[in-house]
Amino acid sequence: QVQLVESGGGLVQPGGSLRLSCAASVRTFSSVIMGWFRQAPGKEREFVGAIRWSDGSTQYADSVRGRFTISRENAKTTVFLQMNSLKPEDTAVYYCAARLGTRLTVTVPSYADWGQGTQVTVSS
Repeated sequence: QVQLVESGGGLVQPGGSLRLSCAASVRTFSSVIMGWFRQAPGKEREFVGAIRWSDGSTQYADSVRGRFTISRENAKTTVFLQMNSLKPEDTAVYYCAARLGTRLTVTVPSYADWGQGTQVTVSS
């Protein structure tokens, strides 16, 4: 089981930026996929992006591609979600998730471990 702790959420104005962090307790990252999801009030949890730890390959949802970037820092076993050009519709609780494997997947059930979530609010 992977333990995940998110941080970095907050209130930001439209057009602003935030960087979320996800600290992961994983012994080996050779076959780990880290994903970011979000859930707005009254909506289902949706895929934002994912990164394959071994080679840094990424995949993004169409709604965030070009604005959000996922990266990892091996030494700190931490994954980041850099969010730029934020819009009010990006407001949600953001979750970090992890799965063992090599495929970048986009579905909630495909991820076994989840963080507690961090609130991101985009408002003027």
